[in-house]
Amino acid sequence: MVRITEVLPHSRAAARGIRAGDMLIAINGEEITDVLDYRFHLASNIIKLTLTRNGEEFTAVIHKQQYDDIGLDFETPLMDQKHTCTNRCIFCFIDQLPKGLRDTLYFKDDDSRLSFLHGNYITLTNLRDADIDRIIRMHISPVNISVHTTNPELRVKMMKNKRAGEVLAYLKRLADAGITLCGQIVLCRGINDGEELTRTMHDLAALFPALSSVSIVPTGLTKFRDGLYPLTPFSPEECAAVIAQVNAFGDACLRHYGSRLFFCADEFYIKAGLPLPGEEYYEDYPQIENGVGMITSLESDMDFELTAPDFDEYYPTKGKLPRRVTIATGMAAKDSLCAIAARICEKVPGLDVEVVPIVNRFFGETITVAGLLTGRDLSEQLSGRDLGDLLLIPETTLRAERDLFLCGMSPQELANTLRTPISTGGKTAAEMLCALLGINPPEWDTK
Repeated sequence: MVRITEVLPHSRAAARGIRAGDMLIAINGEEITDVLDYRFHLASNIIKLTLTRNGEEFTAVIHKQQYDDIGLDFETPLMDQKHTCTNRCIFCFIDQLPKGLRDTLYFKDDDSRLSFLHGNYITLTNLRDADIDRIIRMHISPVNISVHTTNPELRVKMMKNKRAGEVLAYLKRLADAGITLCGQIVLCRGINDGEELTRTMHDLAALFPALSSVSIVPTGLTKFRDGLYPLTPFSPEECAAVIAQVNAFGDACLRHYGSRLFFCADEFYIKAGLPLPGEEYYEDYPQIENGVGMITSLESDMDFELTAPDFDEYYPTKGKLPRRVTIATGMAAKDSLCAIAARICEKVPGLDVEVVPIVNRFFGETITVAGLLTGRDLSEQLSGRDLGDLLLIPETTLRAERDLFLCGMSPQELANTLRTPISTGGKTAAEMLCALLGINPPEWDTK
């Protein structure tokens, strides 16, 4: 049973007299407990809603196209509370956050519904047989799974959850039912690397074709690890060895399955001092959201934009030059962005772009990815510099609402402090070019 908070005007639900405050019990006799139940049972041409109002039960029958919405909103997007994580993983990033950040940063979710709806990764430890049955019955796919290891005893040790090993059996159940699986392995030095990594890749590859891809990412270690499990970062030489191990296994998968399946995060290549693979290596970039192929993708997309025969038509610069822009980024991406900036400036005479790498002093210098930069570090390290006409920051430094950095500072506050308009680089090469060339106004101007 879920509470309806709004009925859209002129909707099918409104036409049947449904009101805000009514409780939805069932659709076509099937109990509704959350958004997955609702969406699944809503996909019919004729639906019979069972509701209550002031303790009295009533029904409403609606005729519609199969996938049409009926105009109901609920208290939360999930129509339920998020499922919190019951693990105490030795590498958990949230456990490494300092005190005093906004409350939502400390919430650990492990919710299969968010995996389907938003691409979140889950560990399966929150699920029971009935949950797996529902995923299979509704064909909820893909499911993104934080695997880390397929050694049951080691998984229990790494996740400090007694169910962490036994739930690995769910992988085969889901695969046999035709559910697409996307995997993630957070690699911890001396724990699940080496022979354990080979075992994990071998076990997961056996789930093909249900297994679509797996990312191997290094564990993020902040300076706030007092009292936590002793983990140490991979050396450059060890990063190179991980890459060689994963690529050798991936090459075998490519020959056998037509896909390499397993991909190392860009961070491994950067720390190893090795060139990133070309675009063909990443297939269709299935793990780009995990930092796999992100730099290669940007370089390839930017090359496409800069060599387009109608570049001047799409990126008009009349009246916008000369222009000077500063790009702030993490230490990991500095070399790639410097090369991209040089190409852009060569293409557009009169445009001057400076890339400024920001050291992550907030979380610690071992954190080098742009997405974990804070407004505080940006403010401290850019203050007093001539930033030109615009400061470009990575969009990943902001939360989904694009209004706050991890430290709680807003981009508007940063713009005011630095006395420089600010924009994000966007998500595509085209959006980045538009920001650099001033085709779009800054998102946060100085006040």
